[in-house]
Amino acid sequence: MGLLDGKKVLMFVGDLFEDLELMYPKLRLIEEGAAVVLAGLDTNATYKGYHGYPVKADVLLSDVNPDNFDILVLAGGFAPDKLRRDMDVKKITRKMHEQGKTLAFICHAGWIPISAGIVKGYTCTSTRGIIDDLENAGAKWVNESVVVDRNMVSSRAPDDLPAFCRAIIQHASSQQ
Repeated sequence: MGLLDGKKVLMFVGDLFEDLELMYPKLRLIEEGAAVVLAGLDTNATYKGYHGYPVKADVLLSDVNPDNFDILVLAGGFAPDKLRRDMDVKKITRKMHEQGKTLAFICHAGWIPISAGIVKGYTCTSTRGIIDDLENAGAKWVNESVVVDRNMVSSRAPDDLPAFCRAIIQHASSQQ
């Protein structure tokens, strides 16, 4: 039995996602028994990662009911910059946060919770490229491989993926 048996994970996908930041957590969480669903703006499109890895969305963002998921994992790359402009992305992120569900983001993916207006008062980490964005949104940025603050789990970059995934699994497995 895995630590996440019965849990449902939602991940957003768009062009130029960071390949490792999407695939490593997806596969690691599946190993722990979670069902992982990729949501995108188009289920007919093949999204290419920053390094060329292709993936397809399982469902449309507009069809996602956040009540049906336990965990939201946001991969970095340049995809979050486009995704954060989508009203469904912001609505889903905000609702899952308000419900206290595990919300994990890495690298540039912090742009999504920033745009959802939910980082104020949280301590988190990210790539150095968005420190100003997080701080201007009211978060406290720290330079650590992984930070867990209440329901938010954050990491800096692909090298932090082992710690990031361990923290997601630990946090989510302790949730009812």
